[in-house]
Amino acid sequence: MSESIEAKMNVIIVKNRAEGGKKGFEVFENAYRNGAQVFGLATGSTPVTTYEELTQSDLDFSQMTSVNLDEYVGLAPDHPQSYHYFMQQHLFDQKPFAHSYVPDGLNSDAAAEMKRYDQIIADNPIDLQILGLGQNGHIGFNEPGTDPALGTHKVALTESTIKANSRFFDNEDEVPRYAYSMGIASILKSKHILLEAYGPEKAAAVKAMIEGPVTTDVPASFLQRHDQVTIIIDEAAASQLSEKY
Repeated sequence: MSESIEAKMNVIIVKNRAEGGKKGFEVFENAYRNGAQVFGLATGSTPVTTYEELTQSDLDFSQMTSVNLDEYVGLAPDHPQSYHYFMQQHLFDQKPFAHSYVPDGLNSDAAAEMKRYDQIIADNPIDLQILGLGQNGHIGFNEPGTDPALGTHKVALTESTIKANSRFFDNEDEVPRYAYSMGIASILKSKHILLEAYGPEKAAAVKAMIEGPVTTDVPASFLQRHDQVTIIIDEAAASQLSEKY
């Protein structure tokens, strides 16, 4: 028997990424005004319009904490394709936080890094976590087949993820093959989860996440088990959903 409790998910369908960014900002602002102190952040092209809205706002994060989802293994913080660098460019330079945590991609001791980052999350319970969605249904770097009970872990990236990320590098051979990522269990500890997804290439994953069974084949489907999830998608990403949306 499949498990599906999608009624808990608040699905917002927008025209495009720009409108999605404005809606994403509204979610951030509401959390901020209601006392959120710790924000879980994501990288990639999906949240950029939300970050643009945040940087143009009057919200002050100088007393807040941020905790990032993931980081490539082997990239220094100042590498142009590191997620630390991405966050500096798109948010932190304009809106600094009191404390900003990103996994240490240069820590070759995976066990130590996983333990360190799990402790950071335990010490800083996340009030609002933003997520993107992979075409294969991954969240963070939790690829299909990932044990949902895992906390922070070292991930071998799938070929589809490597190919999707290769557009950010000069060639596919330069894309790191491993990453440190919050686990599904880590993500589900967040008080409120905001997931954004745009484009027709995300439509199948969106449908599986919202309307399919909870399964390790679609890591994002585990969000059905969370009590407060807001999903912002454009019309293209929503194109395979049932008519009730």
